[in-house]
Formats: sequence, C-alpha cells, structure tokens
Amino acid sequence: MLLTKLIENSGHLSKDPVKLPKSFYRKADVAQVARNLLGKLLVSNSGGHRTSGFIVETEAYGGVRDRASHAWNDRHTDRTSIMYQRGGIAYVYLIYGLHALFNIVTNAENKPDAVLIRAVEPFEGIEFMLRRIKKTKLKPDLTNGPGKLTRALGIDLKLNGLSLTGDRIWIEDRGIRLKDEQIAVGKRIGIDYAGEDALRPWRFWIKDNPFVSKKSR
Repeated sequence: MLLTKLIENSGHLSKDPVKLPKSFYRKADVAQVARNLLGKLLVSNSGGHRTSGFIVETEAYGGVRDRASHAWNDRHTDRTSIMYQRGGIAYVYLIYGLHALFNIVTNAENKPDAVLIRAVEPFEGIEFMLRRIKKTKLKPDLTNGPGKLTRALGIDLKLNGLSLTGDRIWIEDRGIRLKDEQIAVGKRIGIDYAGEDALRPWRFWIKDNPFVSKKSR
C-alpha cells in the first residue's frame, strides 16, 4: 500500500502538520511506539532543503533487557550514552563504519529504549534525495533500507543527540491512521546473535508497501 497513493485518492493528508511532541516518545512500551510511528512523516532540514518520507518500517529495541540492543545488560559507552537520556532525541550511529542509521530514543531517563527507522516512502524534496544518492528516477531502492534512507534524507552523525522537536530533524503527524490489518509484525532483521531475543515480534511494516526493505517483503 503506497501512502502517497492513499492520500491522493482520499484527500486524507492533513494540511496542518503537527510535530510529534516529546510525550509521544516517552511511553514505556517501545514496541507500541515503533508501531505508532508507521505512517508518520520523517522530515529533515539538511543544507537548507526540506526532504521527507512516510515511515513504513520500524524496529523496536528494548534497552538493558534486549540482547539486540546496544544498551543490553546496562552497557554504558560513549556511543550508548545518548540512549540513557529522556525520549525524543535522535540516536545516529555508523554501521560497518560506512552507513549512518537513524534511531529514536524513547522512554524515560535511564531507560535506554530506541526505535530504528528501517524504511520510508519518499514524499517531499525527492529531487534532492535523488541527487544525494546519485540516481535519476524514483524507485523503491532509494529509501528501502536504514542506510539508504539516511543518505537520501541527509541524516548523518551531526544529528546525533538532537531533539526531535527542533528544526533540523523531526517527525510530523499528517493525519494518516492505519488499521491493524494494514500492518505486518515479525522478527527483526540481522540479529541472530541475540538468542531468544531475536524472536521478539518487534519489527513493524506497512503491508504491500514497495519501499519496505527487501527482506521484509
């Protein structure tokens, strides 16, 4: 299901975007936050250009109790210090030393839960996204993965620790409401090392959306 097509057909998009408040992120149930982020609009202001995409795939990470989390077993490092702050800030880190991944810190102070944004459906500033990725046509591989979407939206380590209620990166509620039957739930990707925690049903995605990462379709 393409959200842009849904909007086009129904006129459902709110003309008065509402930036998600900090209270949205500070709930105790990280899986519920991850599910509720589907259909919300991730917006970046990079290089003076507004680019955005509807969130179509997320993964929840349960802090000290989740072996797949960077904060598993109350791990404190220079990188994970961001996760122990109050929810509503960006957690951006490099994977393989190459790709920036964008996460959202949730829950309360010293409760290091986070949600990884795995895929978005491009909405605004597509010409700038294409230029950043060095592509000429809009196809799903523009943003159908966590490393791809950050490149397209101009998200890098400079945004790490920034508030999601600021003017560099934020998330808007544009009035899209998804029904349970439109959302798929499954295991997270690439965390086999996490033992039983790898089986948690903490990955959420919009069914039949072409911008969902390949392993989820």
